[in-house]
Parts: sequence; structure tokens; C-alpha cells
Amino acid sequence: MPFEADRDVPALIVKFGDYPLHHGGVGAIRSLGRLGIPVYAITEDPYTPAAASRYLRRAFVWPTTGTEHAERLVEGLLRIARRIGRPTVLVPTDEEAAVLIAEHQDALDGSFLFPKVDARLPRRLASKQSLHDLCGEHGIPSPQAAFPRSYDDIVRFARQASFPVVAKNREAFVRRERPAVNGTTRISTPEGLLALARDWGERPGVILQEYLPRERAEDWIVHAYFGRDSTPLAMFTGVKVRSWPPHAGMTATAYVVDNPELADLAARFVKQIGFTGVVDLDLRHDRRDGRYKLLDFNPRMGAQFRLFENEAGVDVVRAMHLDLTGRTVPQAEQRAGHRYTVENIDLPALLAYRRSGYTTPHAPSRASGTELAWLAGDDLGPFFTMLARSVGPGARHFYQLWRTSRRGSTAPRARASRPGSAR
Repeated sequence: MPFEADRDVPALIVKFGDYPLHHGGVGAIRSLGRLGIPVYAITEDPYTPAAASRYLRRAFVWPTTGTEHAERLVEGLLRIARRIGRPTVLVPTDEEAAVLIAEHQDALDGSFLFPKVDARLPRRLASKQSLHDLCGEHGIPSPQAAFPRSYDDIVRFARQASFPVVAKNREAFVRRERPAVNGTTRISTPEGLLALARDWGERPGVILQEYLPRERAEDWIVHAYFGRDSTPLAMFTGVKVRSWPPHAGMTATAYVVDNPELADLAARFVKQIGFTGVVDLDLRHDRRDGRYKLLDFNPRMGAQFRLFENEAGVDVVRAMHLDLTGRTVPQAEQRAGHRYTVENIDLPALLAYRRSGYTTPHAPSRASGTELAWLAGDDLGPFFTMLARSVGPGARHFYQLWRTSRRGSTAPRARASRPGSAR
């Protein structure tokens, strides 16, 4: 590497909630561990893929749901800090962790190192409604959206909207306490929407978003690290080829593709809102009007961040560690044409995309190199642990997604009645 990391400053991978098969955390452990940085991680149990990595110094087993009181989570982090015994870089892998760190900077400062940011900003960015408002304030294109406050609002929306539409959980934290949908959900008909909405309670915590038709759109991603004054110290752009669930879920395969227009859009927006730290942005290029529309702004490391690395060997997690330890972040071109594949979800995604006929014109015809999310020759433990733990949860996950999709697309015609009323 043309740079030297500070091996005296460890890192802690922070996650709240029960999702042990998280390849992003494994990627962060490997990325920093290969530089000789001591890496620690919060895990659900001693047998997660992250805990099996040879690059992990120690797993702190701490089962959480993401719904605990903030004071309890902060105290838990400080207890881990005392066991590590020296200032440690925090690497959040979910919105809940990113929001908690930002809102409790004073309590965590001194024990941990993290980018300083307006304490309210990560929560606003993680909220679909607040993000939509921020996009409007700063002239950033985003899909049309509605934020129903009652079942009656949903009934009115169903009468007027063009279908299909997309439903998402509105707020971080709430998605763990009272999730309305299991991730991004495409709903094909008004009847399907009303059938799902009966389970959402009196105050549905959802955003109903315009669906950008896949045959006229292309999915792009931006990963970056912004230092002081929202200066981009590492910036990467790529195109998503497949996701799972199809067209609405986690990246299954993606390529690094240079896109200066998109990089400029992301840098301008981040500068306007004054964010510092790692970001993971999802955008969809709408061929109907030629605009990139911001779908999600994740104020933390993305699970597929290892897709991106520049020619100097810097990814967004390495950039953050270098910057927070007072080192220069080397500037270089990104590895254009590089491919990233998540093995356990790409096969079902591949089958689904072949049936759909979706294409990504900007994807290279041949990859310049490939990184797999799980399998690594120098670190086999996470791959085999993933395989061992995937069978039962994977089957349940696919069944749940199929059931939700079926209800949203083929539900019987439903009357516009309130949940719990006579039918």
C-alpha cells in the first residue's frame, strides 16, 4: 500500500439489531485487518460470519434488537471502550448505529473517534420523509412521494395514484419496533395496497413512493467519505446490475463505472447539508427525463462498500480511519470496471432478472476484476459460517418476501374499510 495506517488505533464495527449474515461488516473487518489495524466487532453470538474472520481481534457478543433505549446502547458502547482500553474508530453498519453515535457525541467523545456532524442530521437523512424534504429544499431530484398519517389517507392515495408504487418504512428505529413492510416493497394494485395497509395500524409508518419503471431506469450507487467542511476525500460511483429482492433490495452484483455528473451531484448535496463521514447513496437514472433521482441516503458504510477502491488501495472505511487518525487520504482514480458479487443472494437475483428482461447499458461487458462478498482465499471462515447459517433463515426470508409480494400484487379486491371494522 502507498500509505501506512495507524496500527495503534483500533476500530469497532457497530451494529444494532439481529442480522448476523451481514457481509458489509465482514468487509470492514477484512479491509482494516489487512492493514494490521486491530478490529473489534459487536456480534449477535460467537458464531456469526464476522466472528469467524481471522482478521477480527475480538467479538463482543451483545444481542440487541435496535429498539433499546439510547442510554442503554451508549452505556454498552462505553463498556466496550473500557475493555478495549484506548480510543477506537467507530464504524457503524446501520442507520440505528449512525444516528445513535451522532446524537450522543458528547458522551462517546474521548473513548471513540468518529466524524463530527450536526447531531440531528443523520436521523433526518435516515428518515425517508425528512430526506424527501431535504431534497426539495436543495433542488435534488427524488421520486414523488406520499406520507400517509392514517388508513383514510391510504384510501385516498389508492384512488388517485398510478400503480405500481413502492412502500418503505419511514423512519430508522421505528422500522425495528413497528415495521410496516419487510424492506422496500413494490405494490402493483390499489387492492394490494389496501390489503397490506390493514396491518399497518392507525398511524402507518410508511412512505408511498412513485415507482420508476425498471425498463426506463438504471440503478446507480455512490459511496464516499467526506472530511471536515464536507470535503470529499474518497468518492466512488457504480452501477447496480442486480439486487435482491429484484429492483428494490440489497445489491447482489454491481460494477464500478465512472460517472462525473453523479459524483458532482452527490458532492454538491453533501456540501449543502454539511454532512461529514461515510455515505452510501442509491439513485435511479430516469431515462424519461434524464435525471438522477435520489432514493436513499444512508449516513453510514454500505454493505457493498468493498466494490469500491481507488488505485492507491483506499476504500471509504480506510479513508475514514486514515482521516480520523490524522493521516492523509491518498487520492487516485477508482478501479473502473471492477465487479462485486454477493454470492448468497446473486443466484436468485440472476434468475429473476433473466425473466424480467432488465438491462444496464452502462455495465461493462467484462469485469476488470471481481471481489466476492463472502469468499476470500485469505479468510475462509466467514464464507463457510455463512453457508452453515443460511439454510433455515434464507428459506424463511425468501418465503416472507414471496408472501409480501403476492399480497401486494394479487390480493383480492378490498373494500375501503378501516382496520378492525366490519367487512
